[in-house]
Amino acid sequence: MGELRIVAELMAVAARTAPKTKGEDCLVMRIVDGPDLQTLAEKMAEFGARTGKRNFDRDGRNVANSDSLLLIGIKEASTAGLNCGACGVEICELLPVNTVEGEFRGPNCAYRLLDMGIALGSAAKMAGLLNADSRIMYRAGAVAREMGLIDADFVMGIPISATGKSIYFDR
Repeated sequence: MGELRIVAELMAVAARTAPKTKGEDCLVMRIVDGPDLQTLAEKMAEFGARTGKRNFDRDGRNVANSDSLLLIGIKEASTAGLNCGACGVEICELLPVNTVEGEFRGPNCAYRLLDMGIALGSAAKMAGLLNADSRIMYRAGAVAREMGLIDADFVMGIPISATGKSIYFDR
């Protein structure tokens, strides 16, 4: 449905313009639809089976039934330089940024993660304002990153749909 691609584009605008620490933008985004969206859905189920992690198949079915999906992540986000200790390190320069590789790369500055959370909320709000159903999904982000659909250290996906009843609840 082409209309939902437009919704995803407006969600990306909302995420891009969301407030960010010190006005520094570390976000990366990509809209996924068409065959790439179906491949992502299949790979999500495969990931769950391969790793033994629950609900990747369930979320993959949601993604397969969606019309579009917005990926929002952070890439090589520098620390905010506030020396706040929220990340577990007292001095920002001592944070070993992106030294651990797993489903995501980290650790990351707590403020950069907050920036991403605010961007995700802004994007989801835009979907709601446009009457599209959505759900923020960690599993879609983890598999999209593994597939190389987005070059990000930490990423979440927001699939969107417009049906008579939200496909993302009562699962």
